[in-house]
Amino acid sequence: QVQLVESGGGLVQPGGSLRLSCTASGRISGIASMNWYRQAPGQQRELFATITSGGDTVYVDSVKGRFTISRDNTKNTMYLQMNSLKPEDTATYYCGANGKYWRGGVLTDFESWGQGTQVTVSS
Repeated sequence: QVQLVESGGGLVQPGGSLRLSCTASGRISGIASMNWYRQAPGQQRELFATITSGGDTVYVDSVKGRFTISRDNTKNTMYLQMNSLKPEDTATYYCGANGKYWRGGVLTDFESWGQGTQVTVSS
């Protein structure tokens, strides 16, 4: 199994910043894409940022220019720097990743999710 753990959420005023982290653990051989999702109350989970193993990034328009996704492949860790936060960014933030890990000596695909971290933007 590959486990993901997010950290860094909290309460911040509009216009403020937060940095989230997501660390993968387990017998990982390699991680392909890593993704950030968020889910606000009463809404569907939204994929809003992706980073490939090579560092290519994709963002949805609502966060482009304000959020920056990055990763440290040596630490199996992904980051999300969030600036100029708005009340509409309030949500539970989840990370996801896919790749390959060693399961009983066999290289196996995985797709894993974190447990989520709450981000609240409010004055």
